[in-house]
Amino acid sequence: MKKTLAWAVTAVTAATCVLGASLPAAAADDTTATAATAAAEASAYGPDTSSLNPQQRDLIDKLLAAMPAGWQERAAATAAEYGMDDTQWANILNSAINPGHYQCKNTELTAYANDTLKDADPVFWWVLGMLRVGDLAMYDAMATANDSKSNTFGVNGEYTNELTSEGKDLKKFWDINSDDIQIVPMHGGDVFSSPERLARALYMQVPIGSVEGKLPVARWLIELINSEPALQGGANPYFTFNAIAYTEKGSPKTPRGLSDHIIVGDGILQGMEAVGLGDTAPRSILAHEFGHHVQFEDNLISNTTLTGPEATRRTELMADAFGTYFLTHSRGEALNTKRVLDSEKSFYQVGDCGFDSYGHHGTPNQRLAASAWAASVANDAANQGHILPSMKLDELFEAKLPDIVKPDATN
Repeated sequence: MKKTLAWAVTAVTAATCVLGASLPAAAADDTTATAATAAAEASAYGPDTSSLNPQQRDLIDKLLAAMPAGWQERAAATAAEYGMDDTQWANILNSAINPGHYQCKNTELTAYANDTLKDADPVFWWVLGMLRVGDLAMYDAMATANDSKSNTFGVNGEYTNELTSEGKDLKKFWDINSDDIQIVPMHGGDVFSSPERLARALYMQVPIGSVEGKLPVARWLIELINSEPALQGGANPYFTFNAIAYTEKGSPKTPRGLSDHIIVGDGILQGMEAVGLGDTAPRSILAHEFGHHVQFEDNLISNTTLTGPEATRRTELMADAFGTYFLTHSRGEALNTKRVLDSEKSFYQVGDCGFDSYGHHGTPNQRLAASAWAASVANDAANQGHILPSMKLDELFEAKLPDIVKPDATN
């Protein structure tokens, strides 16, 4: 079971959803079709690439020609299995939640995310979305997940001490088995500068052929990314705009032997800083993702009668509440409540309006309400030194949930 925080609503994602249908298969395994055939197939599904220079067009033709048969379906299936697919924006029809009952609008973080590729040629938006390039840094981080002293968080390591210290505090605070949880960073510039690492990520995405067989594709993709300055050699926030908690406990799929971990991308940290939430938002993100591991260990995700978007909303709001309880508790981070709630606009910022999506995380108002409730539980406790058992906190949350999600539209 995996849970993502949120992906940006970028033109890349939109292009992926709009295209919908897969490109015709270029070839089987790691064998290739001709570049001319791939280009002809691509022209039926994508925009005119004439705005690109000859080098870029040639690289795109080579990449498309190198794709194995059924690659788009395999990539989509793998992303869904790892919990990486952006289901907030998949537009899976479900009428369980009526959007007319809630206040919801785009946020500053949405605007920031949409701007990450604003300087890139729009053709790159389409190509990156079609090839699911936005997933590759996450696959790389999953494959290399290791809680090491050499890990740095943030583009310049600016969040390393803060998040490393908090990770230790979280493990002490919660009453679950957490020794095996690895807390690791995701740096886009690293994977997109290493053909070997990128080839491994490509193989994880579409496990057909071999890692070595993906090396030519990796080199072409790196060359293509380096040809567009706006992509910053893979360091553009687009590539790492995510945070994820991952476990193989209870997964219906075949375990891959990956450790329990939390991955925090540079891009999401940059986004929070850009909208003025770089103070406690990084800690809030980590506390939220650790809340998912509490859910994994206590089997709280499946323990509900809710379905569809309402079930996912419950899971995410609970993780918000668990994270805030830790941040404001005297034996957790003991942060000032007003400071936390002001900064927990981080969750206000990533609250979404995808009412009909199975990835619905709750509206901005609901996420802030869940956080405010949890802070009150910590602050109003008669015994400030007592940490509620996670199952007891869940019991209180379940009772409060109907109030948190009640309609709030004014007309």
